[in-house]
Amino acid sequence: MWIIILVLLGVCVIWVIASYNRLISLKNQALNGWKQIDVQLKRRYDLIPNLVETVKGIMKFEQDTLTKVIEARNKAISAQGIAEKAVQENVLSGALRQLFALVENYPQLKSSENVAKLQEELVSTENRISFARQFYNDIATQFNIALQTFPTNTIAGMFGFTAVELFEITDAKEKEVPKVDLNLK
Repeated sequence: MWIIILVLLGVCVIWVIASYNRLISLKNQALNGWKQIDVQLKRRYDLIPNLVETVKGIMKFEQDTLTKVIEARNKAISAQGIAEKAVQENVLSGALRQLFALVENYPQLKSSENVAKLQEELVSTENRISFARQFYNDIATQFNIALQTFPTNTIAGMFGFTAVELFEITDAKEKEVPKVDLNLK
């Protein structure tokens, strides 16, 4: 009789330890995912001033756009928390798209090797950011599911685990499907 009780108690202890370790693993993977986003955002923040400096002299009449890009970059850098970071990153992405559209209107910039290289670096970085966000959201969702499903939710509650925020697009314009016109005129 005592042996059965000890075996059941041992199984329960092992289950608690395994569940706790799984939650810790998922939490750390989510944290790592967020840090990967940070690495790519830092890369983007470092490239933007170089791009602005490169185009500043030629785009004399577009100083407002350049100012908006730098302001959006600074707000994104100082944003705290995932939700605020997502909002500020979307604003920065919009400002960069506007800058890229304006560069197309300047033949000198369009043909500049430095500008083309910086644009290519930024586009590559944007892709890396997208992949990092997707990885983070995937692992954060796994962690949140583990927190909410029985029986691990009891372990999560006992040890004070809390759900993590997902990186979401909050700007309705970002969610719109782009309109493509392939009509030859």
